[in-house]
Amino acid sequence: YPAKGPAPLPIGEVNMKIELRHGSGGEETGRLIHELFEKYFTNPILDRMEDGAVLPVMKGHPVLTSDSFVVEPLFFSGGDIGKLSICGTVNDLSSMGARPLYLTASFILETGLETETLEKVVSSMAETAREAGVSIVAGDTKVIEGKGGLYINTAGIGERAPGLAISASAMEEGDAVILTGTMGDHHGTILTARLHMKSSLRSDCAPLNGLVENLLQEGLTIHTIRDITRGGLATVAGELAEASGKAMELMEDEIPVSEEIRELSGILGLDPLTMGNEGKMMIILPEKEADRALAILRSHPYGRQASLAGRITKGEGVHLITAYGGKRKLLPLRGEGLPRIC
Repeated sequence: YPAKGPAPLPIGEVNMKIELRHGSGGEETGRLIHELFEKYFTNPILDRMEDGAVLPVMKGHPVLTSDSFVVEPLFFSGGDIGKLSICGTVNDLSSMGARPLYLTASFILETGLETETLEKVVSSMAETAREAGVSIVAGDTKVIEGKGGLYINTAGIGERAPGLAISASAMEEGDAVILTGTMGDHHGTILTARLHMKSSLRSDCAPLNGLVENLLQEGLTIHTIRDITRGGLATVAGELAEASGKAMELMEDEIPVSEEIRELSGILGLDPLTMGNEGKMMIILPEKEADRALAILRSHPYGRQASLAGRITKGEGVHLITAYGGKRKLLPLRGEGLPRIC
């Protein structure tokens, strides 16, 4: 603190608005870091306050991912931008068969953001990181002119066991396609929040690494995992089919969709299969292992509604077998969809 004059009140004891001085790299930046971020993210690596994190030697292959989060609104039923940033990064690593270990978190803060709001976001991140078993080991803070907004950029490092080759290109003809739960919940939650509609919808935002680890620990031969986020099931399925050079058939009757999403889709003319999620995965493995995989998934809190929804076939593209026995090509999301969903 300055030698003369009263000491400024610590950030944690008063709600204040972010100003450009909080991003100057000086005293105010230091207090913001130590009194808010360090308070929640404390761990032996981060607490050294170095310019970079020195990580322990890994036994398996390191897996790296990066993500950014710009969701609007910052808080929604079932989550917030902080929880979302941890879940999104953890789930990307898990989709590669890696065990998530370390994350970085960089914040872009707009002037006018209340520190009380920022603290709620940071606290939520810390809580979700504990649930996922990951440590936030480095980060950065920048301040820009604005109207109180908040954006988060992350990087994540995980460890994948030697010999594991989970990949979009690893799907094989005859494989089973499993979905871990209902489609469109996060999309519907964000949309109704923006429209100020009363709804019982909650985002499915969740860290899924525990669910994936349960499958791997049981020795299942998993070929492909993909978290179903922006663009929804139809878009993700199309990307996987293109990457593998194979076709995918999905059974309309077996794709789990909640009654709330069905009703919302009917009112607004939406397609649940192009609506995004933040806590659901597509898992592809040999058909003979599907029943065992379903039992493992359904025993986990985030996989209770898992369903065997399709199979990998010869050919190209994605086709939907309708409830009436017809067959149509399933196209990816076109146009902007719902911007700032994550």
